[in-house]
Amino acid sequence: MMIAKKKSLLLFTLFLCLAGSLAAQEGNHNLWYKKPAGKWTDALPVGNGRLGAMIFGGVEKDQLQFNEETLWTGKPRNYNRKGASKYLPEIRKLLFDGKQKEAETLAQAEFMGLQSEAGDRESWIGEMKAGKGISGNPATFTYDDKLWKTIKVPAYEGWEKVGLENLDGAVWFRTTIEVPKDWIGKDLVLDLNKIFDQDFTYLNGSLIGQTAGTEARKYTVPAKLIKAGKNVIAIQVFNFYDRGGIGGYKDTTKKIGVYPVGSTIDQGISLVKEWKYKIQNDAPPAVPQYQASYQPFGDVNLKFNYAKSTVSNYRRSLDLKTAIAKTAYRVNGVNYQRTYLASEPNQAIIVHLTADKKAAINFVASLSSVHQNSAVKTLDKNTISLSVQVKDGALMGESRLTAVLKNGSIKIIDNQIHIQNADEVTLYLTAGTNFVNANDVSGDPKTAITQALSSLKGKTYAEVEQQHIHEYQQYYNTFQVDFGNDENEKLPTDERLQQFATANDPGFVALYLQYGRYLLISSSRPGTQPANLQGIWNDLLAPPWGSKYTTNINMEMNYWPAEMLNLSALNDPLFQKIKGLAKAGSVTAKEYYNAQGWVLHHNTDLWNGTSPINASNHGIWVTGGGWLSQHLWEHYLFTQDRKFLGKEAYPLMKQAALFFEDFLVKDPKTGWLISTPSNSPENGGMVAGPTMDHQIIRSLFKNCIAAAQVLNADEAFSNTLQQKISQLAPNQIGKYGQLQEWLQDQDDTTNKHRHVSHLWGVYPGSDITWDQDAKMMNAAKQSLLYRGDEATGWSLAWKINFWARFKDGDHAMKLIKMLMKPAGNGAGSYVNLFDAHPPFQIDGNFGGAAGIAEMIVQSHQGYIDVLPALPTAIPNGNIRGLKARGGFEVDLKWTNGKLDFLQIKSTVGGKCKVKYLGNETEIETQAGESYKLNRDLK
Repeated sequence: MMIAKKKSLLLFTLFLCLAGSLAAQEGNHNLWYKKPAGKWTDALPVGNGRLGAMIFGGVEKDQLQFNEETLWTGKPRNYNRKGASKYLPEIRKLLFDGKQKEAETLAQAEFMGLQSEAGDRESWIGEMKAGKGISGNPATFTYDDKLWKTIKVPAYEGWEKVGLENLDGAVWFRTTIEVPKDWIGKDLVLDLNKIFDQDFTYLNGSLIGQTAGTEARKYTVPAKLIKAGKNVIAIQVFNFYDRGGIGGYKDTTKKIGVYPVGSTIDQGISLVKEWKYKIQNDAPPAVPQYQASYQPFGDVNLKFNYAKSTVSNYRRSLDLKTAIAKTAYRVNGVNYQRTYLASEPNQAIIVHLTADKKAAINFVASLSSVHQNSAVKTLDKNTISLSVQVKDGALMGESRLTAVLKNGSIKIIDNQIHIQNADEVTLYLTAGTNFVNANDVSGDPKTAITQALSSLKGKTYAEVEQQHIHEYQQYYNTFQVDFGNDENEKLPTDERLQQFATANDPGFVALYLQYGRYLLISSSRPGTQPANLQGIWNDLLAPPWGSKYTTNINMEMNYWPAEMLNLSALNDPLFQKIKGLAKAGSVTAKEYYNAQGWVLHHNTDLWNGTSPINASNHGIWVTGGGWLSQHLWEHYLFTQDRKFLGKEAYPLMKQAALFFEDFLVKDPKTGWLISTPSNSPENGGMVAGPTMDHQIIRSLFKNCIAAAQVLNADEAFSNTLQQKISQLAPNQIGKYGQLQEWLQDQDDTTNKHRHVSHLWGVYPGSDITWDQDAKMMNAAKQSLLYRGDEATGWSLAWKINFWARFKDGDHAMKLIKMLMKPAGNGAGSYVNLFDAHPPFQIDGNFGGAAGIAEMIVQSHQGYIDVLPALPTAIPNGNIRGLKARGGFEVDLKWTNGKLDFLQIKSTVGGKCKVKYLGNETEIETQAGESYKLNRDLK
């Protein structure tokens, strides 16, 4: 393509302006705050893919809560129910006959995966009821509890939130009430509502009720048990897993209490107060689990003594350009700074403490853990270690904290590092576990520690920091974005977040996009485990949804930005995980469906569980492998890496397709091939023929055919798949003008469910596009309008991508505003910009970043579509390094909503088709060459 010299000069000038503007934007790569973190979702994350930490940045008490990616519950085991496939024909028949509940009941009994081994609950309960672990009988009126501690009751989120952190077991609670004389002779109601998990409740030593499970506790107290004046309520609570204690009501305006039968709590005695408690036992029997949970490792605790001196100039920050966090402040005329980073080259989390006055650094450093089976010990004059053993699991870990000083003194007292009068201090935190792979836990936790410390030997902190920055920036610096400047850039991030809904602050959107990239780099490096439901950060022994891998959208959403936002190499952990899942899933395919290939249901974990879990009304969903195969194909489309396609992607894709070749059956009513049994994720129960499944399967078959053509292989297999495609149930438009979610036209237009699974073909798939079928695209749009905008955090992120594909940038921007609003008790963003489902799920951060990119460039229809959904709120912008399918890299600049400059770099050569507004052009590109275009695409 020829471009005149004058035009070339103009475009070169625009290119220089682009580069200069992006350089000026460097100041907008920071999250910063004027106060320390008050809770976990205020803290700032750092990570190197394997190790992660949340930094609180307190002045007198600092905390680094840290994780190591392979510390999980569970162990290698069989997840598959042997011979489940013999029930498949009957489940299908029941669904075909319209007997959904009967099908779900049969599947729950005979078709779900195997749970882990349960402990002997009956024996343990017997021992607790018999008084093992406690002196006397706390149920009695005269029992002496004066030495017991007190705790706030009720606690709907569990006793973990009011002082009994990470406790499971048996706990006694006692309190007294003063019964008025006019209640004597009346039966009373003791209304406690929720107790987690089982209770034995007494009044004055007599058992008045016992319940196991989630039912509300509302016990009738016979009049004969009640005395005028003082009465004693005693409750023995058994908690086996997750939150425990007297929960009461979620709506805290409703009180627990005692009142006469026929009246209400308003005429009664409130029991919302401090109760006395005593832990009887903290080792309940193991609770069977379908899959494992990601675990916290420990905490680094730093204590400083400034004698309550005035603190000024406080600033807590995270620089996305360098992946370095800092805490800075001034006390007693001295400026202090702590610098935190997670080094990938040296596999350590590092804290560097400095002051602008010599001999000014004094503090105590310690290690601790929420794991019951943990211990801290001294290793040498400047190192302490923390060892942990996961409860009821095979994994154990060790971490070490080593202090290196410049001047000053160091002593270890009671396994705590005491530092006095130092000029500088560097703390090196290293950690490892015995995990080798999903089938091998024979490793030595010390191996990773030894390797890390060996790599650090002889290096100064400055060298370690520089190597960290260099390694990190090979990912981060591949992409730059500038959406313009605003006065709000000067605000702390929490204040900026508060004002974003009503502010004109497009730069905050750019920051959010780069933050998504930062989080992916920090939680998914080549050679690590893939980013889980919380990336790599978790502080709970029983995290929401196990902080594992939910494969009916959340795991995939984590990697949506990887290709477009120039982080392709970070897919490696996902692709390695797919290999493990394919191996495990081949066993599941055979046991459950008597099928070739491999299958993955809606969740997996560190151990590569692939069987159905939880409940049959949502756990039997068969297209996880098909969806993950889409990521393999997309990687080829973006990179044009034929070696990857031939050696890695296509073999896995083909095996996924072979499963569906066997699995699909003919619908007796329509004659179409359909997917059954399955589910439209978490909505509508077990069904025959959900639309999402057919979109994924159709896309998988088409991708396999295209891959085989590229590789000049498998012609016969491709022909078979083509025949299947022609018989597969198509997308359908229903009576409300909507894209049907199911085979039957039964959509409820008032359903506001968070999953919008039948729009998978719009995004992330390309089964439905404007060019192929505008009518179906409009039907999909109608479905989304019915679903509404309000949603959980990750669902908002998905909807941003939908509206970008619908080419409605302003509607997408509306959802960005909703995603980036203070979370409070609903969806949005926490103070540290973590996505709130709520609770925290990192997928919304990644999905939101991908959606912002989709507004700027799309390439799923066979050409580069420039500014297809640009919102009016982002009238000006510069982007460099955005990736497009076909092996292209895009730089562009726009002003007042109009394209100024476009540069396309071809990495492998070939035809490049470009569209902008009504213009289009096609370029025959050469590998390594760049092509500059104006708004007329000339």
